[in-house]
Amino acid sequence: MALRRDRRTTPAHAATMAVWLALATLLLPSGTRAFDGVPGRPGTVRLSIVGGLASVTQFAKLEKPFWETEITERSGGRIIATIRPFDAGGLRGQEMLQLIRLGVVPFGTVLLSVVSADEPELEAPDLPLLNPDMAALRQTVAAYREHMRRLLLERHGVVLLGIYAYPAQVIYCKAPFAGLNDLAARRVRTSAVGQSDLMNAIGAIPVIVPFADIVPALNADVADCAITGTLSGYEIGMPEVTSHIHSMAITWGLSFFGANRTAWDALPPDLQEVIRTGIGDLESRIWSQAAADTDRGLACNTGAPSCVAPAKRPMTLVDAAADESRRTSLLRDVVLPRWIARCGSNCAAAWNTYLGAITGITIGME
Repeated sequence: MALRRDRRTTPAHAATMAVWLALATLLLPSGTRAFDGVPGRPGTVRLSIVGGLASVTQFAKLEKPFWETEITERSGGRIIATIRPFDAGGLRGQEMLQLIRLGVVPFGTVLLSVVSADEPELEAPDLPLLNPDMAALRQTVAAYREHMRRLLLERHGVVLLGIYAYPAQVIYCKAPFAGLNDLAARRVRTSAVGQSDLMNAIGAIPVIVPFADIVPALNADVADCAITGTLSGYEIGMPEVTSHIHSMAITWGLSFFGANRTAWDALPPDLQEVIRTGIGDLESRIWSQAAADTDRGLACNTGAPSCVAPAKRPMTLVDAAADESRRTSLLRDVVLPRWIARCGSNCAAAWNTYLGAITGITIGME
């Protein structure tokens, strides 16, 4: 099997990144170098952080207060940070990994599915159908974390500081369905290459629709179904336009938080430790929030008593148990082969080394 081509070395990609380097420097606010001393306060540094998605709980309730308040308290006032979401201010999520590598964004958040075209090996822990529940996701990330750490540092000069999870992304449909096989010929909103590959494999028609346009697309019959988060789907009104929701997670929207190596090395060691420890605690909170939001989203969509404000039109929950054997075969026979076709033999080796044992699936090497 041929190794994938490294896009970073192509002239076209180099030109693209040069443009982004110039544009991003203009778009970023002042003080976005690795750190700046604060006048009158020796030993104090100012950090500029690019966080996750703006419109979700993770950013508003966890990331933003951590960087704007908590990190200053943890450091005894020696770290002052500002944060903005990566989907605001003109920076493209697809270029975040390269912008951190270049140092344009010294500290930033990267969605794994969004940068998979540049580095498909990062897609492994959140491949469609790999993690049907939070317990499986935790096991997968624990097994793959060290490989991610080395990959990011050695190939991109990025220091891995944390891995974040969003609530489960599940399937909503306007018409009844009993499982994955019933989605054949339906138009399904997807948001990543892996999701689209999966829908194609089961006979569905993937339709790329931005998150903000999901409900209008369903109302206009552009899509019959949609893959999106359990809680975010509830919050945008999916119970008003769809009737059935599958309980199995398709993906989780994993992201990582990392630092440009040069920017990181320039920080005093004691402040590095403050940041590492703080992000470890933040990561734990984000995962707990993702698990709680997954359950709350399902409860509110289906009108369960545990939801404080259940949907006025409760949805029918499609039990994932009936799809478990189908999930395994699709992962083995469709998702993994198509990922390897995009990624190459390095990915096959990484899978076999870190994820083969816990999944019981080994990829044959050519």
